[in-house]
Amino acid sequence: MAKYKVIQERDACIGCSACEAIAPLSWEMEKDGKSSLKGAKKQSSEVFVLETDELGENMHAAESCPVNCIHVEENGKRKI
Repeated sequence: MAKYKVIQERDACIGCSACEAIAPLSWEMEKDGKSSLKGAKKQSSEVFVLETDELGENMHAAESCPVNCIHVEENGKRKI
């Protein structure tokens, strides 16, 4: 079981690209103008989840998101 979950509510994304600027190994901008979490699995129509043991820059990306559509859970508890 992975220690962290990085969760993206993609429908709320406004395409500011802060996540990609902070964590380019994890985030990329798509042709529709919204960001995409690399390697994430689709949980529902617009919610994507990446389970990982290494958080990397994703906490900083979540903290920098102006619309709070990126969340981080550690061992099942939401940190942001």
